[in-house]
Amino acid sequence: MFDKILIANRGEIACRVMETARAMGVRTVAVYSDADATAKHVQMADEAVHIGGSAPADSYLKGDVIIRVAQESGAQAIHPGYGFLSENPGFVDAVEAAGLSFIGPSADAIRKMGLKDAAKALMEKAGVPVVPGYHGSNQDPEFLAGEAEKIGYPVLIKAVAGGGGKGMRLVEAPAEFSDALKSAQGEATTAFGNPDVLIEKYIQQPRHIEVQVFGDGTHAVHLFERDCSLQRRHQKVIEEAPAPGMTEEMREAMGEAGVRAAEAIGYKGAGTVEFIVDGSDGLRPDGFWFMEMNTRLQVEHPVTELITGVDLVEWQLRVASGESLPAQQDDLTITGHAFEARLYAEDVPKGFLPATGTLTHLSFPAECRADSGVRAGDTISPWYDPMISKVIVHGATRSVALSKLRRALEQTEVAGTVTNLAFLGALASHQGFGRGEVDTGLIARDLEALTAVGDMPVAHWIAAAQRALCLHKSGGDSGFTLWAPLHRAVQLTHGEESLEITVEVLGPQAQRWQLDDSSHEVTFDGTCWWHDGHPLPNVAEADGRLTVFARISSIFDCIDPLDRAGTAGGDTNVIEAPMPGLVKAVFAEAGAEVKEGDRLAILEAMKMEHSLLAARDGVVAEVLASAGDQVEAGAALVRLEEADS
Repeated sequence: MFDKILIANRGEIACRVMETARAMGVRTVAVYSDADATAKHVQMADEAVHIGGSAPADSYLKGDVIIRVAQESGAQAIHPGYGFLSENPGFVDAVEAAGLSFIGPSADAIRKMGLKDAAKALMEKAGVPVVPGYHGSNQDPEFLAGEAEKIGYPVLIKAVAGGGGKGMRLVEAPAEFSDALKSAQGEATTAFGNPDVLIEKYIQQPRHIEVQVFGDGTHAVHLFERDCSLQRRHQKVIEEAPAPGMTEEMREAMGEAGVRAAEAIGYKGAGTVEFIVDGSDGLRPDGFWFMEMNTRLQVEHPVTELITGVDLVEWQLRVASGESLPAQQDDLTITGHAFEARLYAEDVPKGFLPATGTLTHLSFPAECRADSGVRAGDTISPWYDPMISKVIVHGATRSVALSKLRRALEQTEVAGTVTNLAFLGALASHQGFGRGEVDTGLIARDLEALTAVGDMPVAHWIAAAQRALCLHKSGGDSGFTLWAPLHRAVQLTHGEESLEITVEVLGPQAQRWQLDDSSHEVTFDGTCWWHDGHPLPNVAEADGRLTVFARISSIFDCIDPLDRAGTAGGDTNVIEAPMPGLVKAVFAEAGAEVKEGDRLAILEAMKMEHSLLAARDGVVAEVLASAGDQVEAGAALVRLEEADS
């Protein structure tokens, strides 16, 4: 076994690897960028070395620097985590040329699975079923359009070097093909430096089911399946294991296909074989097809660990150090059911726009496993993926596990940034999902209901106002005077809603709150405040922003009376950068007429491209940014003016 390893990654996965390494008595070396100088993974490691600037290209993608740090620190091996250099065969070659071990598959295996078209041809030869489609090298647009016609619409255009939903477009009719192809190729070039695409038949009621495999370079086993069908824009949201509705016959067929795929390339370490499954008529052994193989540890690996009792990172270290497979297929069994929900800093009402901010409060219930790379006080940076944590639960049955997931999400507390926590809670409570009726289109079909913001409970407004006025603690300084009750007021906003709230402090243990035309009394029992037979929810406050923690957390802003005039209304004349990022393209031209919804620019931030649209009809008065500009949040990019009538 290794004495010391370097982890060529950051955030949640770096912390996850360190936890297992520490349990195995293996010392760890962290690397970090300027933005991560005080990050959790830096604090957890036995030693940490600065490797460059905040941008991944200046730090976590600098393989030569990382290898040099490993050598100088005395590390014997490098664990790549996921993302960054984890599936870069050139990096693997360089690691091994430097006399170090790579904790993962060979460069040859990564190359064979790195391009989707070549991988599909290889899998077809190995007897693994593949989706009908064109996976060749001819990238002529007319030729590709012809292949799409042969396959039959709808079809899916996918970047051959893709991942994470980038460079992927669904095309439902021939007339849409040309524009979709250009869009997919442009995004693929930006994300991967390779514009090539493949064309596949689009499965009408698809499920995304993947098989966890593990090999020692010669033999492989599978650790059963995970269902990752709950996706939004091809990004996984909630994963579970095992897959609902799975039959033993199909499980055996998929598992054997996964093992054949791994052994066909001499796979070593943890990998995932992803299948697209036709869920229109139940799960059938002839209804699944190979999509791709991820030659690394997956984000969702914890659900497999919980149902099998296997620590996959431990297996990675053991096999990379020279051991054979730690278990045979017959040794592996499924116990219970597990779910993982991905908690992100993102603004759901604004189209799930990635968000930044400093986490002023972060707490998870003890009953769940929370794999996180941040702590309270840490900042969600615009340079990296905005994941806060993975909330993971295990139960004896799917029903029990799902109940535990709902409760864990309800009891998770995050303040300092907007999150998708309420959306995850709504998804976990979705009736169809509860029945196991999952497919990759579920979220899109029910998005309006899943993101609906219902009426805010009165108790939330009161709890936020009470905290804003520092009346949440009972005592002699609570605002009560001997000669008369004291009246105070505060204005709060929640989304588009704004309320002027007044309070009459009746005594150290009683308050009367007025919200519009309704009056509400709250009382203190020596431990907490009560309203209408229920305790008021907890509240965190930072810089005038109040986060109320309840079944669905809510964010309120306290408005300074002096600022009210300035905050009234919104300026639809100026298109601003919603977050720090790189201006990838500008389509607006001074003097050009635009319609509401027209794309004016593209901003690249947090590993994604964001289209900035005109908020109304008008004429472009000024273009204030150029492609290649690095801009801060709120920077004006385009200014509109009224069109001449």
